[in-house]
Amino acid sequence: MLVFNKPAGLAVQGGSGVTQSLETLLTQFAKSNGKTPRLVHRLDRETSGVIVAARTKPATAFLSEAFANRDAHKTYLAIVCGGAPEPRDGEIALALKKANRRGLDIMEIAATGQAALTRYRTLTATPAAALLELTPETGRMHQLRAHLAAIGHPIAGDGKYGGLFSVAGVEIPSLTLHAAALDIPHPAGGRKSFTAPPPPAFLQAQQSLGLETAVAPET
Repeated sequence: MLVFNKPAGLAVQGGSGVTQSLETLLTQFAKSNGKTPRLVHRLDRETSGVIVAARTKPATAFLSEAFANRDAHKTYLAIVCGGAPEPRDGEIALALKKANRRGLDIMEIAATGQAALTRYRTLTATPAAALLELTPETGRMHQLRAHLAAIGHPIAGDGKYGGLFSVAGVEIPSLTLHAAALDIPHPAGGRKSFTAPPPPAFLQAQQSLGLETAVAPET
């Protein structure tokens, strides 16, 4: 396996208007060793944090199955608008459906959508913002972003889902969502846990908003 701390702003896959992606970087890496690592899960372009690639075809199949069977446990950190949710610790069970709003592909709450479940824990909060630990039990597109927006606490810097770019006088230039930890079965047996520190922009926002006293995420 190869494990990366993906920077925010780097696309995972190529596409229209994408000049560089993690996949292209892996292809360049392959030229030096003759093997092409394959990504086994995804992160949004704006999201930073832990992401895994498999180095062999058997490992790709093994890890892909682990993600499909929800045997990969992911932990995220997010700065949300509006203080702490009520209750401070809980879960969001709202079905999600793909939609298009003003030319943007989004996920919206819909009874006819796919089941989605997010567990959350408030690590620290002020009246204006909160730092949450998030555990997605399902893997829908934009699940965390859509779920938090649905309960009135969009992620700071998430313009697509109503997140503010200025919170309590603090400028938030980009999405404050970070994949902090990942626990997965290893192809050779047992399990492995990986953690990644948030990027400087996330830490700066956290400190400026008075949310720096949070404990480390549970893994």
